[in-house]
Parts: sequence; structure tokens; C-alpha cells
Amino acid sequence: MNKEKIILSYSGGLDTTVIIPWLAENFDYEVIAVCVNVGQKEDWDGIKKRALATGAKDCIIVDAREEYVKDYIFPALKAQAVYESSYLLGTATARPLIGKILAETAHKEGASAICHGATGKGNDQIRFELAIKAFAPDVKIIAAWRHPKWDMDSREAEIAYLEKRGIPVPMKKDQSYSRDENIWHLSHEGLELEVPENEANYKHMLKLTTVPEEAPESGEYVSIDFEKGVPVGVNGQKLSPAALVDELNKIGGRNGVGLTDLVENRVVGIKSRGVYETPGGSILYFAHEMLEHLCLDRDTYQFKQHIALKISELIYGGKWFTPLMRALNAFVDSTQNTVTGNVKLKLYKGSIRAAGSSSPYSLYNESIASFKTGDLYDHHDAEGFITLYGLPTAVRAMMEKENGLPPQSL
Repeated sequence: MNKEKIILSYSGGLDTTVIIPWLAENFDYEVIAVCVNVGQKEDWDGIKKRALATGAKDCIIVDAREEYVKDYIFPALKAQAVYESSYLLGTATARPLIGKILAETAHKEGASAICHGATGKGNDQIRFELAIKAFAPDVKIIAAWRHPKWDMDSREAEIAYLEKRGIPVPMKKDQSYSRDENIWHLSHEGLELEVPENEANYKHMLKLTTVPEEAPESGEYVSIDFEKGVPVGVNGQKLSPAALVDELNKIGGRNGVGLTDLVENRVVGIKSRGVYETPGGSILYFAHEMLEHLCLDRDTYQFKQHIALKISELIYGGKWFTPLMRALNAFVDSTQNTVTGNVKLKLYKGSIRAAGSSSPYSLYNESIASFKTGDLYDHHDAEGFITLYGLPTAVRAMMEKENGLPPQSL
């Protein structure tokens, strides 16, 4: 009798390296490991060999880099979606895509279950499972960390589990940060970061980004071309979505830009601290906003800021595949029709600053903005505008005076 198949979301990291033998010891599934390449720098051949050596029946590797950047990162960028003022949603944008691919693979392979290694305290369990439910509501989900048969309560316990079974541990003990890497960012949690009073040990931790104090003294200029809100070129060279982000990661990384140290509010109600390296993403967000300042009118820009906050909450909370998300993305897309042009930036020791922008759809009019009087704007017109604009303030002041009240007392 053939065994039922289970799809395991496999990264080759500590959690999923443990889960393959754990599934073998506690269930009677045929394990198919699925690795989704969203830009993490991995030895994919080595990961596949590790999965098979630890008991997986097969290991499927899906290259989703271009899809990830084009269909997940760039929509978040166009929205200017930032969670809690700092987090550029690196992990949060990748998880829905990974969940979708797991669901599609489960149907293709005829699997009855999907397993993931997200912890019961984190956000990823929600993001994976909402995506799986959107595409495969008929497939059972096993969350190892929440299962009654899972008796490991820390990364140290997982390491001991592997060592007891003679399975190589896929990390050094002093580098056991909980990390998530993709083409957009690299996140770090754990170790000294679990104590908010501790300064992050950047020299020990960082992998994509130069410690800002050690970045080149000369700094570096970078030029980015956009078409309808989407970045299409760097320094005059047209690039595919993934290649463009890769190039900006290199440029931003060597100049120390894109570091965030944030204590954030997880979906489950826990505060957690993470350090995020997002060099290319930070450059793109800065450049895109510069172009929006040039090309969007005030009402559209200000309303879009409200939409950006809601989109960031939806993405962070795993609600990518929802009607509201589709509707808000449609609004954002409509605002991007004129967000086309070029932005130049200066990068210097962790900082990003504007160095000029241009667009054929620019709403900046030099003849109006100049301090010189021109045909399109007469300084005297402002007098009547201010009278009407300030009328409510003047009427209230007169009422207070008539009633013998101190100014601004009501």
C-alpha cells in the first residue's frame, strides 16, 4: 500500500532539518521536501542532498525569484508599504508566494498534507497557512512546532536532537541567529537581540551590508529609472526585476545602507526584536517616494499614505490573497500611471540622500515655484485665499471676544 504524501516546506536550515527525521519517527508519510528559491544564497545541490540523506523521498527546488520580485516586492514598493515605520516586509512578502507554491505542489503530487516549521510564536505560521488555505483548503496542515508530538522548545534542543542522531547541524552554535534570507532582505533574531538593552553586534551578524562606519569614505551615486512606479534600470542599464534588486543590494550593501533594528508587534501579540538588512530595498523605497513627490498631486499622495498603512498591515498579517488586498493594489496601480522618470541618489556610510529627480509627468513648475513673480501666479491672489481659508478662525475669535472669553478658550 502506498504511503500518503506530505509536502514539507524545506529550507535546509535547523528547523526543517529536524522536521524530516521527526516526521519519519512520528508519522507514516512519504516526505517530499519543497525548496522555494526566492533569492536566498544557498547551495541548492547540497540542500537537496541533505534532504534526501535525512529521509526525504524527493526534494523539489522551485526558482521563484522573478515572480517574487515582480508580483510581490514591486506591488509593496509601489504602495510604499512599510510596517511600523521601519520594516520593508522582506519575510512577509515572500511567505504568501511560498505558501501558494506549496499548495500547488501538493495538488500536483497528490499529497494529503503540508508541513511547515514556523514556530507557534511567530508570524510565518499565519502567512503560510492563510496562503495554503487560499489555494488548497482541502489539504491538511501540520505545524510541527504546534504538534503534541513535538517536544523541542528551543533551537538548542533542536541542535541536541540532531547531534543525538548523528545528523550534521547546519550552522555554527555561535551563529544560531534565527535568520530569513531572500533577494529582498536578510533578517536576524535571537542571541543578543533578545535583550532590548543590548546593542546589535553588527560585525558578528551582518552578511549583506558593510558596517556603516567601515563603508567607503567616497560614498557612491546611483541612478534608478522607473516606469509606472516599477524600477526598470540602474545606472542607465535595463535589468530584469531580480537582477535589478541584486545589483542594488551590492551597491547599497557596500555603502552600509538599509539597516533596521526594530522591536515590532507580531500578529500573535508578542513584541519581538529583529535586525533587517535591506540595502537594495531601502534604495528603491527612497527613490520611489522621491518620484511620487514629483509626480503625484497632494490629495492623491496623502490618501495613498493611508492606503500604504493598511496594505502594510495586510501583508504583515498574511492577508495577501484577499479581496481587500486586490482592491487596494488596484487603487495603487491607478496612482502609478505617471510615476515614470529617473532618480539620482547619493549613498554615504549608511545614509541615503536625494541628488536629483526628473519625470516627463512632473507636476513641479519652475515658473510657479520660483520666488520671481510669473504669469501663472500673482502674489496678490494669496490675500483673498488666506481671508477665506482663515474665515473659521476669525469668526471663532470674534465670538470669543463678544462673550468676554480669553482667546482660544473653547
